Amino acid sequence: MPVGRFLPNGWSPCSLRTMSQTLRRGPVSGTAVGRGAKRKPFLLDFYSTAVGKKYVMAITGIIGIGFVVSHMIGNLKVYIGTVTEGGQEVYDIDIYGEFLRDILVPILPRTVFLWILRGVLIGAVLLHIHAAYGLTVMNRKARPVKYQSARDYEVANFASRTMRWTGIIVVLFILWHLADLTWGFANPDFVRGEVYRNLDASLSRIPVAILYIVANIALGIHLFHGTWSLFQSMGWNNPKFNQWRKALAAGVATIVVVGNVSFPIMTLAGVIEFDPDVTSVHELHEEASE
Repeated sequence: MPVGRFLPNGWSPCSLRTMSQTLRRGPVSGTAVGRGAKRKPFLLDFYSTAVGKKYVMAITGIIGIGFVVSHMIGNLKVYIGTVTEGGQEVYDIDIYGEFLRDILVPILPRTVFLWILRGVLIGAVLLHIHAAYGLTVMNRKARPVKYQSARDYEVANFASRTMRWTGIIVVLFILWHLADLTWGFANPDFVRGEVYRNLDASLSRIPVAILYIVANIALGIHLFHGTWSLFQSMGWNNPKFNQWRKALAAGVATIVVVGNVSFPIMTLAGVIEFDPDVTSVHELHEEASE
């Protein structure tokens, strides 16, 4: 009896053979895997896609935004000036610096937790850069043809071109900032542990003050576009919330820029000025330990 009599309308024995061959091949994924080849771990496989890279950029961007905002808020303690500690006048921001170094002591040795946080931040920055580079390569491969007009190029690529260059400026600024106020070899008057004194010594130099202002403006532009685009990268891009997203991005960028730019301006204006008669926090701790 012919097999075709028992098949649905439009089906043939050839259709059965095709389905059988498809089922034997196994599931089809976005990445071809040869027989006997080892598959990548899920996270690495996901990161190799454009969607994965966008998620990494968004998550590392959130880490960066959180650090920048908290760092700026902590530095605002410079405006508190001196406070009384152990019967001595000391700078409040120096006490804050000691607090950061002593987090989780004695569970961890002094400054270890602070360097763990710095390591997480550095790792996030490196992943952010790598993901951005990978997306740029993917976009160029996906669109090898140039834009038809200069206007189309300007409208379509303004944000990405700005992010690229401001990102480079921010990375270079981070390296300078570490050399200037963390490691101290870019600041000839650097004294380890004395945050207020080092800030005044650094930002009272006009070229350095200008550098900080320009770099923080670039940081603000990067934060604005980054905060706006991370919602899109995570899929939270409902048009109903566009105004809310824009307001949040503008607010974060403005707060960070105004706060950070105020430090060099107020230093040059003499509002932030180191007083050598104020007791060093290190000296105070040494007296307390004796």
